[in-house]
Amino acid sequence: MELKFWQKKIKESDPFSDEQRTRDNSFEEDLDEQVGHFESEVKAGFVKRQIVELRKALTRIKIGKYGICEKCKKSIDTDRLAIKPETTLCLMCEKNEE
Repeated sequence: MELKFWQKKIKESDPFSDEQRTRDNSFEEDLDEQVGHFESEVKAGFVKRQIVELRKALTRIKIGKYGICEKCKKSIDTDRLAIKPETTLCLMCEKNEE
């Protein structure tokens, strides 16, 4: 799964994963590592949310509710599902929520 690949890449890019990071670092290097770690955490959180949303979509497929808008109960356009497979709302209902 592509998301698992990105989870691994993000973890590898996290400066906190380097055991040598605390040795002889200047203040600037420590600050760069803190920023890099924060960025990795944000990216990892996004990927985790995507995985959860895709698992929910798979569950909806299993129970026969995939592609049905949770609000109006009409079919969600297949082009929309192709772009955003985890969506639970048709375009009209999503716009009404905004």
